[in-house]
Amino acid sequence: MSQRGTLTVEFALLVPALVLFFGLAVGGARVWMARTTVETMAGAAARAAAMERTPDAAIAAAEHLGTLQATTSGLHCTSLRLRVDTADLALPVGTPGSISAGVDCEVPLGDVLVPGWPGTVRISASASAPLDSYRGRK
Repeated sequence: MSQRGTLTVEFALLVPALVLFFGLAVGGARVWMARTTVETMAGAAARAAAMERTPDAAIAAAEHLGTLQATTSGLHCTSLRLRVDTADLALPVGTPGSISAGVDCEVPLGDVLVPGWPGTVRISASASAPLDSYRGRK
């Protein structure tokens, strides 16, 4: 019995599996990068809001820095929602407090997995930043 051509058959069976495995590894890494970017957006928004003295200024700073972070990183969100909790800005000076920010981003699967792939994946993250206890608040 001849073994001629068996290497070709084995190669033809193995290559699609290796390509699929490589594609899943790259897709997983790109989803992880998108998640990391959203977490960075939430942290930056919380830190920016914690530097402000009024709730309106805190929300504006958080929205500005959050969207700037998304633009800089190249993340394309079809739907971007930023939530900022500024309730602790109403606390009297000397009282510890924190600002929390949350980001929800709908990322097209075509941007993270295969170009042209339909659908989106929702990535959410939240972060908080401490308020300076002795900084004036309005």
